[in-house]
Amino acid sequence: MIDTAAQPLYRSNGLRALEAAAADQPLMQRAGLAAALLAGDLVRDAQQPILVLVGPGNNGGDGYEAAMHLRQRGHDVRLVVTGDVRQPPDAIAARDRFLAAGGHELNDIPPVARWALIIDALFGIGLQRPLTGVFAELVGIANRLARRDGCVLLALDCPSGLDADTGRALGDAIIRATHTLTFIAGKPGLLMADGPDHAGQVILAPLDLDAEALVPADGHVVSGAGFAACLQRRRRNSHKGSNGSAGILGGARGMLGATFLAGRAALHLGAGRTYVGALDAQTPPCDPLQPELMMRGAEALLTTPLEALACGPGLGTSPEAKRLLERACTLNLPLLLDADALNLLALEGDLDTAVATRRAPTLLTPHPAEAARLLDASVADVQADRIAAASELADRFNAHVALKGCGTVVVTPEGNWSVNTTGNPGMGSAGMGDVLCGIVVALLAQGWPAAEALTASVHLHGAAADALASSAHLGGEIGLTAGETILEARRLLNRWIAADD
Repeated sequence: MIDTAAQPLYRSNGLRALEAAAADQPLMQRAGLAAALLAGDLVRDAQQPILVLVGPGNNGGDGYEAAMHLRQRGHDVRLVVTGDVRQPPDAIAARDRFLAAGGHELNDIPPVARWALIIDALFGIGLQRPLTGVFAELVGIANRLARRDGCVLLALDCPSGLDADTGRALGDAIIRATHTLTFIAGKPGLLMADGPDHAGQVILAPLDLDAEALVPADGHVVSGAGFAACLQRRRRNSHKGSNGSAGILGGARGMLGATFLAGRAALHLGAGRTYVGALDAQTPPCDPLQPELMMRGAEALLTTPLEALACGPGLGTSPEAKRLLERACTLNLPLLLDADALNLLALEGDLDTAVATRRAPTLLTPHPAEAARLLDASVADVQADRIAAASELADRFNAHVALKGCGTVVVTPEGNWSVNTTGNPGMGSAGMGDVLCGIVVALLAQGWPAAEALTASVHLHGAAADALASSAHLGGEIGLTAGETILEARRLLNRWIAADD
């Protein structure tokens, strides 16, 4: 079964608007109670003390509230507030409640043989600078103690030192949480870039608010809600022509493997016919491992009746490749640009207009380095704000964009974005992008709209890799190959369709 609930995501400005819209509600008290309840469930040894690190701002107030509730439930709580901490009014009120209930503040972490649990309530959302001084020291100590004791390190709202909007580690001092309890609504930074490595398991506490009823979401988590309507069984009265013809343009000398991977993926994900157009004149007349692929010369492919075309896997950047790409841009069908097609687009400025002015849907699937070349930026610039980078590409090229990586960002030409959460580090191997390319063009050929085809393909590809990594025969992420994901993606797609009936 796929998740059909599209979880909303908010960046800092949207979250501030949510807080303002619910200013009359006791959000801090609710947050502290939610944190205490979760912490109580996560404590492995109730006889051992709990460490709460409190910082400035409302995040510190959440920590005071959590500490108060944990004390009331019989836990030995040691709350540490260090440095020049100036609290806002709500946090001051929370501190007063904590002290009135018999709590005590410490200025240093006391020597304890073993901590049951550590709570990070130093900094929440909105942090934009590296942690320094005493706060950096506290973060380092918290991480070391959690490793020493093998205990849960619970971050409130967002791990301190992480940009909640982008997932960027703001410096060397950053909490490495085992769990993050995030409040009101999801934050994209917990799901992308450095976020998953530091947030651990993310749990949402909505605090009795319906976020989207108050403030429209900035984006969403990719889920089946975005493509469920396309998960339909085929009519009994159908044939290969009913399921569309997909084309793969690539296969320069020495790079035919990328083209075959994309073609095989398109074939197995349901295209009625899959044509491979290779630039290399020495290309064999058939794929010996997949003779169902229909081989064509590159020129002939562009005159073959197709429902969708993918350009790029193994294409190269030769003058011939550029000429063929220019012709492809004139075709009135969905066009996916990947790999070397993106490199040509970055190298050849005259292609920009040809792509941006296409009337049929255009889809781009860059990894961060390809995105950087397209934007004339550095990879670090792209990774610093993946949503902004993907959105700029979508706007510049009037295209649907999937910026691949940890937390693939999918953006429509209208600027609507979502973050995918399937996939694992095992996908960092050669050929994975080629397989994704083939999956996308297969769904396009079968008549899926561009937005749904791209979103579903990204989600499906990652889910296939996750299923393989958790399988008994693989037993983990290491050694996962691109080719393996093709058949698993087919299995999952068929299962999703059957479950949706």
